[in-house]
Amino acid sequence: MAVFKVLCYPDPVLRAKAAPVRNIDGAVERLLANMADTMYAFKGVGLAAPQIGVSKRLVVVDIGNGLLQLVNPEILQAAGQERGKEGCLSLPGLWGEVDRATEIVVRCLDKKGSEMRFRATGFLARVLQHEIDHLDGILFIDRAVSVVRE
Repeated sequence: MAVFKVLCYPDPVLRAKAAPVRNIDGAVERLLANMADTMYAFKGVGLAAPQIGVSKRLVVVDIGNGLLQLVNPEILQAAGQERGKEGCLSLPGLWGEVDRATEIVVRCLDKKGSEMRFRATGFLARVLQHEIDHLDGILFIDRAVSVVRE
């Protein structure tokens, strides 16, 4: 597959609300595969389509226990709160302390168009919230209680 350039702040695509995916076809499947290749190449744990210049509601995540490819993800429920350190491929060299829910329920489509609902906790919940924020033009620096440059 292919590795794409990751857009960096202040690119305006990162601040736009991404459009829902209406039809999951071969192009969307290839894009998800390329997003995963890009995420792995940059040693990330998550990537949203706007980060590669595609304003679509697509997310890939792999925190070490398998690749998740999500189409039109949304958070249905959130509970708990924990402050944790976050960085972002689109904000190289910046780290921030961000409050996130410790447990979420996500609804989305898989790469074949089947609806999925699942519960995520801990680090996976944090990464999913971070990536879904990207789909709404929100960056971790918008939610951070503090930001430091590495």
